[in-house]
Amino acid sequence: MLREQDIADATRAAELVVETHQFLAPRLRAGMTLGEIDRLVGETLARLGSRSAFLGYRTGRYPAFPSHACLSVNDVVVHGTAGMSLEPLKRGDVISIDIGVVYHGWIGDAAWTYIIEQGSDEAIRLCECGIEALRRGVEQLQPGYPLTRWARTVQQCVESEYGFHCVTGLGGHGYGRSLHTEPHVANAIPAYPGDWPDAQYRIKPPLLLAVEPIIAAGTSRMQQKPRQWPIRTADGSLSVHYEHDVLVTEQGPRVLTAGLEELPMIVG
Repeated sequence: MLREQDIADATRAAELVVETHQFLAPRLRAGMTLGEIDRLVGETLARLGSRSAFLGYRTGRYPAFPSHACLSVNDVVVHGTAGMSLEPLKRGDVISIDIGVVYHGWIGDAAWTYIIEQGSDEAIRLCECGIEALRRGVEQLQPGYPLTRWARTVQQCVESEYGFHCVTGLGGHGYGRSLHTEPHVANAIPAYPGDWPDAQYRIKPPLLLAVEPIIAAGTSRMQQKPRQWPIRTADGSLSVHYEHDVLVTEQGPRVLTAGLEELPMIVG
């Protein structure tokens, strides 16, 4: 059970993620390298009295994550690293920045996607789709609702209305003092029995969820080298990633990272 102080610390952790994005957004521009962006993230988190929840993070057989933030460019879906490319960002690039913080032992974890200087029609529609799918999905995070309400809403928005694809095998999660806890929150309804064991999980407040539509223009499939970061779209198409921290209370969902919605889509 979350205590009042726990909720206060989790709320502040989420606010620090927003403040870091707010600091970064006006500084993103063509010519920056991923390494430069990652250094800015690390410096900003330190200045705010927190630290990265991602740097050094280990899961399964993967190597320790080497960056302060996940920096995913164009066809990189998630888990892009600062060292995966030395090429500077260029006009028209799409970059999703996923920032995780630790504050007083509590996690904040949220991502937003930016277009550098000028976006194609496809890139702009992808971003609009991600923002809208996230907004609609959060409305379904109500006490007693199964997680399929979230997934069905997001999938309908992404696939039926916009004609894009929810990347399968990826999704949101519970969190708190740990970066990843149960339940898993998929972005599409189960395709076969056992596809998503937490599909019928019914929300019981208070519950912290990091929910995140992960969307590709051309495919629902991803590709990844064994035990290596990052993950890319299988067909090389553009992708976007939007993520909110949400506290579900008896009164409904409370978005702890709502300030992200005020960030610009196009930067630089």
